[in-house]
Amino acid sequence: MPFSFRAVYEYQKDTNNACKPNTNHLLFRLADVFLRTWDLGFTAFGGPPVHFQILHQRFVESRAGHAAWVDEQTYQELFAVSQALPGPASTKLLYSLVMYHAGLVCAIFAFCLWSLPGAVGMFLLSVGVAKIGETLPGPVYGLLSGLNASTVGIIALAAIQLATKAITDPLSRILVIFGACAGLCYSALWYFPVLVVIGGVVAVIWDLYLSRAIGRSLAKRQQKRINRQRVAEESQPTATTSIPLQDMSASRASSSQRRTATPQPPKLAITNAEAAERLTEEAPESQDHKYSFTLWQSIAIVILFFASFAAILASRGAITAPPLILDLFANMYLAGTIIFGGGPVVIPLLREYTVEPGWVSSRDFLIGLAIIQAFPGPNFNFAVYLGALAVSSSHHTPGFAGAVLSFVGIFLPGLTLTTAISGIWQRVRTKAIVASALRGINAAAVGLVFAAVYRLWEIGYLTLTSGRGKSLAGDPWWVVVAAVTYSGAAWFKVPPALAVVGGAVLGLCWYGVAGQRILGL
Repeated sequence: MPFSFRAVYEYQKDTNNACKPNTNHLLFRLADVFLRTWDLGFTAFGGPPVHFQILHQRFVESRAGHAAWVDEQTYQELFAVSQALPGPASTKLLYSLVMYHAGLVCAIFAFCLWSLPGAVGMFLLSVGVAKIGETLPGPVYGLLSGLNASTVGIIALAAIQLATKAITDPLSRILVIFGACAGLCYSALWYFPVLVVIGGVVAVIWDLYLSRAIGRSLAKRQQKRINRQRVAEESQPTATTSIPLQDMSASRASSSQRRTATPQPPKLAITNAEAAERLTEEAPESQDHKYSFTLWQSIAIVILFFASFAAILASRGAITAPPLILDLFANMYLAGTIIFGGGPVVIPLLREYTVEPGWVSSRDFLIGLAIIQAFPGPNFNFAVYLGALAVSSSHHTPGFAGAVLSFVGIFLPGLTLTTAISGIWQRVRTKAIVASALRGINAAAVGLVFAAVYRLWEIGYLTLTSGRGKSLAGDPWWVVVAAVTYSGAAWFKVPPALAVVGGAVLGLCWYGVAGQRILGL
């Protein structure tokens, strides 16, 4: 197809192209991806829970008259895979969607459009924060607290919307509740991946074994009850009195009706695993992954990745006093490799890797944490801010170098593994056990989103004396801001970006009315 933006626009509007990969030449595909994703890096506020909703609306629901890129089943599969791999979940999901539709080069291009605006913004923020004094200007506390409160409202709404899609039966409902409750009770690097794996294992055991065994047991009990009823009816004494011919015919008809009305044993319901298997087997040809790697290519990518991971850590360990830039890159590369669960895990881990060594102050960390919640794009851009501050504190290396190293280190592991899994995924996606596992992983991961809402709630209120942040419940005004943001987005369809800006304005109003007195300024 000849290239022109008009031709690309018409291609996107053509419903015959729905759920089909774009097989045109590279320039055409790049233009297609650009027109569908260029604004996400500037407008995707609210963090991963909101990002998932935005991506679903854009690439599955085909709003604004554009043809869908994938169907609901494929989206849910890619969503579950993105949750099962380390790294930023929403970034991996977008990367997978674009690679599924237009190939690897276009996926890398979309990743840059998605992440670079926020990364540049966080780097510029680090430059400003490095120059401010020990005490922030008073209005900033109200501004940041308002941003956090409004972000909580947006994420809470996204969590409910994700749960609505993930809950398809009582088991998925239980797993969502399990993920939320377990995520609230404890937090550790190993904990969130374990919860997600437990969700997948439970779904497999239930779908492939327990539900079928219980169904067979119930069917046998029902059949035995029916047999006992028949024996009881047949054992009743038959009257010997003469019956007129017409009455006998009516009696036979009545007996026949009773036999017909005898309840039959219930048919076993199709399990979720069987349903998923049917869906994958009956999926249209257009949903085949045209841009996936071969199995051996995927295995080679995985081997090379872990070899590089081992080499980086070994290099740092072999040097007695490693330079700060190597230490920083190794920490970020390690974080990008072991972080499962996204935001709830990355925040405490990055704090341990940057604040504990003394590279970044606790105050600067908290400022960046508040700002990143209100920034568009992936929350992993927080690493750019921390890397720039860490390197600039040494006065030997420009902060830009630390920002670039942190950006590459935190994102590269997840994207590499996502690229590699494409070749393996096409060979296992039709297996019933995989479909069941992803269903459980999906439900448990959605439950963790509710835990993320709670954790942000507990550190969202910034004051002069709270180095780590306080609960938003410490002042009723922030509860009002969160509630107004939630209701505005849920009931009045206020865009997330506008809702976050509204939260910032309400935070400044708080400072003007009562903040100076509360903060003691």
